[in-house]
Amino acid sequence: MHDHDTSEHLASYADVLAGELPDTWTSTHLTADAKDDLAELSNRIWDLDLVAASLAEHPLTQAAVLSRPDGAQLVLLDRHDGRDGFLLAAVAPRALPDEAYRAVPEPNGVALADDPFLSAEQAASDLLARYDRALAQVRHNALGGIQPSQPDRIVLTWQPDGSVATAPADDRAGTILVAHGFIQDPQSGIYRLGGDDTQVQARALREIGPRLDALGIGTALQHPAGRTAPTSAPASMPPTPSGTRTASARTR
Repeated sequence: MHDHDTSEHLASYADVLAGELPDTWTSTHLTADAKDDLAELSNRIWDLDLVAASLAEHPLTQAAVLSRPDGAQLVLLDRHDGRDGFLLAAVAPRALPDEAYRAVPEPNGVALADDPFLSAEQAASDLLARYDRALAQVRHNALGGIQPSQPDRIVLTWQPDGSVATAPADDRAGTILVAHGFIQDPQSGIYRLGGDDTQVQARALREIGPRLDALGIGTALQHPAGRTAPTSAPASMPPTPSGTRTASARTR
């Protein structure tokens, strides 16, 4: 195939694959002109096996990035083993600390045949399943001192800078939190409410309680040692802290 034909084939394959994967995925084709984007993407490919070996000998000159609304991304790239088809790899989230990746197995990529419909089934049952488990683990690790919430209770954790952070168990609370000044980090899923104006912060914390309660979601405040909440904010007993994780260094 000529380079133009190869590029068109990768882009069309990625479009079909995105449409066949579970949930909602969109596809973006990066050509050789997007050198900076390709270099940044190469650094985030979450693989220490097949795809890493291919990239060591064949740096990216094009790729298709498949993106899901929750921030998950897969990358489709050319094979260089003389066979038809492509390689598919997971992409590590941006802006998470290295510590979040410790003890999390790499969701290594897979080789796909030249049939996007069959490949979607393979990707969904293999790579995507492993990727979702790894994503959940690193995002949980990135919470640090933030106590995870449960479906029926939102845990709000005071931060050293005076802000309040929470990691809801599902999407139901997100709209209410955002409407009262919380800002979500799309990679970690953490919602934060700034503490620059403590009166505004306290009012927001008071007001979200009844709205969440209407959804059957309770609220709890967690106070780290040495930190007390503003007197106008609602108070509750802090939940039991989570256990300490054991970890080993991550290499990507």
